[in-house]
Amino acid sequence: MSGAASNKPSRSASAIVASTASGYHLLKIDGYTRTKGVPTGDKIKSRAFTLGGHQWHIDYHPNGNNSAHADYISLFVILDDTVTTAVKAQHKFRFADEVKEKDQAPSLTSETIYNYTSQNGWGTSTFIKRAELEKSNHLKDDSFTIRCDIVVIQEYRAEDFTPTAFVSVAPSDLYQHLGDLLKTEKGADVVFEVGGETFAAHRCVLAARSPVFSAELFGGMKEGSTAGVVRIDDMEAQVFKALLCFAYTDSLPAETKPEEEDVMYQHLLVAADRYNMDRLKSICEEKLCNYIDVGTVATILALAEQHRCEGLKKACLHFLGTPANLRALLDSDDFDHLSRSCPSIMKKLISMLAFT
Repeated sequence: MSGAASNKPSRSASAIVASTASGYHLLKIDGYTRTKGVPTGDKIKSRAFTLGGHQWHIDYHPNGNNSAHADYISLFVILDDTVTTAVKAQHKFRFADEVKEKDQAPSLTSETIYNYTSQNGWGTSTFIKRAELEKSNHLKDDSFTIRCDIVVIQEYRAEDFTPTAFVSVAPSDLYQHLGDLLKTEKGADVVFEVGGETFAAHRCVLAARSPVFSAELFGGMKEGSTAGVVRIDDMEAQVFKALLCFAYTDSLPAETKPEEEDVMYQHLLVAADRYNMDRLKSICEEKLCNYIDVGTVATILALAEQHRCEGLKKACLHFLGTPANLRALLDSDDFDHLSRSCPSIMKKLISMLAFT
């Protein structure tokens, strides 16, 4: 027995790990139509940015980088440093509005690793045809934004490696179980009447998610009849349904039509402020920043001012920092509504007008 035991092979494991630095750069093309006058082969350089200990910039070719690609927009990421050893890196160009929240930090594992030498780079000659861009929703108010993700491989190192565990723990699915609880109405102990529709829910869940719900359902502000029905005025049924979905799952439902999203986010922001649900309010603020244009800026700015949304307010004022946008607002009927509903914002707009 002792002889057999001595012949048992020893086990060890190690791994070779690529140490990386990752990030992204947003390049906004503002005034796209005017950039179309740049000749084929010529480029416009972005501002330099630092990532992974190196300086980079993006070359934007509005009419292609050569005659073979004159119908395309070409994009290249350039190493702006002087280096003695090539820098290994991966990159990926996308429209910024295509990037979902769960993809904010992509690994780029499927992308090619390129060697970047001094003042040289890699990219794509065929990012998109201009004709396709001009028909797409990416181009808005004569501008679009490109996101360039970069992963810089800094070094390779060897380290100890722990073999795969025998037990795999599944990710949390609490949000799914709570969502099912809302959907099935199992154990519901309160009913809300909103916009002619009724919604069954659970007092404890809502109280845990909102101090306002907690006060209304359990505290001195307790609402509802003996039958447990709470009537909510000044809110649409679909908005309250989305509010409930977020309260149970910490995410928004995917039922809203794209053309109705901006209006839904406006109503949902008001509801989130009403029930003191700060994370939901912030999400709505962030979403509405993408819908600011000449036709919506007055409404969104008034909403931001009335509900103390400083980030959204700054985004509106940044948009109005362009003289043409500010002039369009001043010449519109929306300006009269804005001056009546939010007189406090007028001083800021007047001071901006003085510098145009």
